[in-house]
Amino acid sequence: MMAVIFLAALAALLATPFIGFKSVSPAEILSFSSSALDADVFWNIRVPRSLTAFLAGASLALSGLAFQSMFRNPLATPFTLGVSSGASMGAALYVRMGLSFSLLGIGGVSYFAFVGAGLSILLVYGLTRVKRGFSTATMLLAGVAVSFFFSSLILFMQYISDFTQSFRIVRWLMGELRVVGYDSVLNLLPFALVGWAAVLALGRELNLLTAGEEIAAGRGANVTLVKNVLFFASSLMVGGVVAICGPIGFVGMMAPHICRLLVGPDHKYLSMATLLFGGAFLTACDALARTLIAPAEIPVGVITAMLGGPFFVWLLVRGTVREEEAPI
Repeated sequence: MMAVIFLAALAALLATPFIGFKSVSPAEILSFSSSALDADVFWNIRVPRSLTAFLAGASLALSGLAFQSMFRNPLATPFTLGVSSGASMGAALYVRMGLSFSLLGIGGVSYFAFVGAGLSILLVYGLTRVKRGFSTATMLLAGVAVSFFFSSLILFMQYISDFTQSFRIVRWLMGELRVVGYDSVLNLLPFALVGWAAVLALGRELNLLTAGEEIAAGRGANVTLVKNVLFFASSLMVGGVVAICGPIGFVGMMAPHICRLLVGPDHKYLSMATLLFGGAFLTACDALARTLIAPAEIPVGVITAMLGGPFFVWLLVRGTVREEEAPI
């Protein structure tokens, strides 16, 4: 099954840049025999967009898997600890201030969003450390509190903004992949690689955390250190994604569940399967978003939300979610 998932991810990554070219064949594009405009669109828009979608989807899916294992809750998502709300607050502040600048090919809104994500990470960590230890329950409560606080600030900024600013804020909150050139790929790649390495390296510890912190400690795992590493690696990974792509929801909840059905609960295989599946899933969703009502585009966050709602209902009907595992 791992081989099938790998081939599906590779096929999605290679095929999606060609979707949408009606008058030009893939062979013409690859052989540079097509027009300069078609080649420019393919190599400077379609390819980096597919790469960004794969990096973002894989990062969101893997961080969702890490949080589900840490909290032992199948409904935990990459945005559970308020990273998305912090990044969204930063982006809303940028729009409300009427700023307009770019640096190293990245728009100023992405920098403000990443600063907001970093602030939320520091707040959650600081609130968790107020109590001695690194309790999962305390971390969860701190994340919910920070998320609600930043969400209220976003609503306040929307209320005091004019129509144009309010529209820009709402549009950014939908999550979309508008990429030109490879700057977004290069800026996202370090966060993705560090986060992937951390989660993949802690497969055994994730298995133990899923069984319970007491069992994990009894088997020799340094629970506090593992949770610290997972918290910072996953949060920074999500912060990098949200800063560039906006808050794209449901990928981090759906991908781990689907992969558990395909490869089982062992994180030795589940982590890599989730990475590949999440990347392929968001890449396919982005291709659907830009072709469904072409030449207009649907924000990819709308597509994932439309798929995530029925999936959530399916989880409830199937009985996967128990009463003691309340939504986060």
